Amino acid sequence: MPQKFALKQYLPNSSRLVYGCMGLGGNWQRLPLTDGDIKQAHAVVETALEAGMTLFDHADIYTHGNAEETFSHLFKQNPALRSKMVLQTKCSIRFADEQHVGRYDQSKSYILKAVDASLKRLGTEYIDILLLHRPDALMEPEEVALAFEQLLKSGKVRHFGVSNMHSGQIKLLSRALEVPLIVNQLELSLLKHDWVDAGTTFNDDQSKTNRVLGDTIEHCRLENIQLQAWGSMANGLYTGAKIDSNRFNDKQNAALLATKELVTNLANLYGVGKEAIVLAWLLRHPAKIQPVIGTVNLDRIKACAQALTLELTREQWYQLYVTARGQALP
Repeated sequence: MPQKFALKQYLPNSSRLVYGCMGLGGNWQRLPLTDGDIKQAHAVVETALEAGMTLFDHADIYTHGNAEETFSHLFKQNPALRSKMVLQTKCSIRFADEQHVGRYDQSKSYILKAVDASLKRLGTEYIDILLLHRPDALMEPEEVALAFEQLLKSGKVRHFGVSNMHSGQIKLLSRALEVPLIVNQLELSLLKHDWVDAGTTFNDDQSKTNRVLGDTIEHCRLENIQLQAWGSMANGLYTGAKIDSNRFNDKQNAALLATKELVTNLANLYGVGKEAIVLAWLLRHPAKIQPVIGTVNLDRIKACAQALTLELTREQWYQLYVTARGQALP
């Protein structure tokens, strides 16, 4: 039986690939938006929409709010654009300042304040999905629930989710909520494959270093929580980015080079860009993962969309996985 695509139960216009907006709005130096930033955002959004991507992923911290603000300019230029997309943003990360260290904040007051600020920057009356960006060690689930209830009743937010949370944290938070969490966004990629190792190496010595996520993947599947993958392109290490040999040990470098070659060979076999192969590896997993892509290169956005045109065989999927691991399975 085909597995349901979780988000479509709530948001029929959601796409399988997500465009991540972290690269929009210029740099991270707190400079005002420029005409060039807005022009770039317009080209990126149009290219993503043409490629079938309708879910756009923001966070209040991306380029210190500039990424969100680019969308208000786009909506002013073309008000009909808002109805063509699903908007997702995140809150709870607070940067260090003169008085405070960098910290996470999921207090009711901060969540409400953050949403109002995002709505203003985005230039929209509602957010389709609000994610809690990072787990707050001081989170009170009941307080979060009150914030979510107020946001839902006011119409400011329609759905809720989390990011970078493991199954225990999700269970704890969900127990206090009247609404379901519909998304968990995690770092998942061919390079960051410990989420697969957690299952394949269970009950073997290799599992000693692969227990970070525990049963998080399985829990999200059981509870119909859509898994989204940030970092899905592994920073381009398999698709053209230069590999810094000092960043990894010899074994890891060998695995990177071998996987990069395999990705190239498969891309040639299927007649697609290398980006499509890296994403197709995630798409092939039965969890129906939504990869988040963050490139601002228009050609790469188009290449990523090619992932939807192919399905890797079981043997190709495992060949990529084992090669990326750099060691045989138990």
